[in-house]
Amino acid sequence: QVQLIESGGGAAQVGGSLRLSCAASGGTFSSYAMGWFRQAPGKEREFVATIILNSGTTFYANPVKGRFTISRDNAVNTVLLQMDSLQVDDTAIYYCAATRPRSLSQYDYWGQGTQVTVSS
Repeated sequence: QVQLIESGGGAAQVGGSLRLSCAASGGTFSSYAMGWFRQAPGKEREFVATIILNSGTTFYANPVKGRFTISRDNAVNTVLLQMDSLQVDDTAIYYCAATRPRSLSQYDYWGQGTQVTVSS
């Protein structure tokens, strides 16, 4: 069974940076893509960014375009989310997710989440 372990959350000031990491382990890892989602208090979980593992093609939600960068290291089944120019609205629990094979949208595996808090 694939497990996703997130790390790197924490607190930052407005305009600051944080980097999240997600490592996949266990089972046979054959996901097509890995991504990040977030859930702010009182809101639904929303898509942040995703990366196709073979090609490195990336997709971003509009609110984070130009500020966040998703990347991957296939050798160690790890995906990173570099978050720059952080805003208070970026405060949320961030979840790593991985898709099933040959799917860009069906996320079968989820991490437990890591808290990101941005203050002014």
